[in-house]
Amino acid sequence: MNDQRSAAEPAAAAVAVPEAVTALEGAAGRSWADRRAALAPIALVVAGGLSVQFGSAVAALLMPKAGALGVVTLRLAAAALILLVICRPKLRGHSRADWGTVLAFGVAMGGMNTLFYLALDRIPLGIAVTLEVLGPLALSVFASRRLINVLWAGLALVGVVLLGGGGFDRLDPLGAAFALAAGAMWAAYIVFSARTGRRFPQADGLALAMVVAAVLSLPLGIIESGAKLTVPSTVALGAAVAVLSSVLPYTLELMALRRLPAPTFAVMMSLEPAIAAGAGFLILDQALSTTDALAIALVIGASIGAVRSRSGAAPRREA
Repeated sequence: MNDQRSAAEPAAAAVAVPEAVTALEGAAGRSWADRRAALAPIALVVAGGLSVQFGSAVAALLMPKAGALGVVTLRLAAAALILLVICRPKLRGHSRADWGTVLAFGVAMGGMNTLFYLALDRIPLGIAVTLEVLGPLALSVFASRRLINVLWAGLALVGVVLLGGGGFDRLDPLGAAFALAAGAMWAAYIVFSARTGRRFPQADGLALAMVVAAVLSLPLGIIESGAKLTVPSTVALGAAVAVLSSVLPYTLELMALRRLPAPTFAVMMSLEPAIAAGAGFLILDQALSTTDALAIALVIGASIGAVRSRSGAAPRREA
């Protein structure tokens, strides 16, 4: 009886005092709002990963027509034009440091794309993505100050190595070097994307950096592909790749990095090989082995762990 009375007292108090109900509802509302605010940047990263990897699958279909460097040029040039039309970024009112950040962001973006497609010319897509993602993983280890994030990054590393199927020793050395270099540029992209997002409103900085990347890739694409870049069907596919692989994911990631720590973002990039495997299965008819499935489970588990550790470490606001 005493237990029942004790359990009933809070409910009775809530009925007797309307303010108590309001306080309880307010606390629940704040809890849900805080949880939704914490999950929003995570959803942006996942959506960006889905977009870029399915865009890469479309790019794989385009490469025989335009070449690796030609696809990069079409992708970046079309993305730059789209973003300039949509964002209409202001060119005045920015400091020298702002322009330096945009320039570095553009160089990292252009280098990441160029090196990755050069790798795809020599090694399989899944292994190329696996090697490339080591860049963000290394960033998460070096930038993190918490041991738990290092452990999650280590678990993700085991997953991406397992996804490679133990065949790294049989890879084309130059292709593997291109993929690793693309990973280093990916880490730089994460750093400068976050800095650009803080210095420029909306996606203005992204649009300007995309122009830098497109200008850097243009000579390479013209030298390799020439008139092939003007074929209407090729241009149309290139525009589709630009939207899926550049405009949407880079915009979503820029928004996410305004609210997500770089180490957590870098660990979440471990999801990319898993998403790439799914895109390859659905679009390119590439089946998954049991080992691949285990590797995907490891990288997803590491990403979830990194997100949960971040949420647990976040300070709570007092009511």
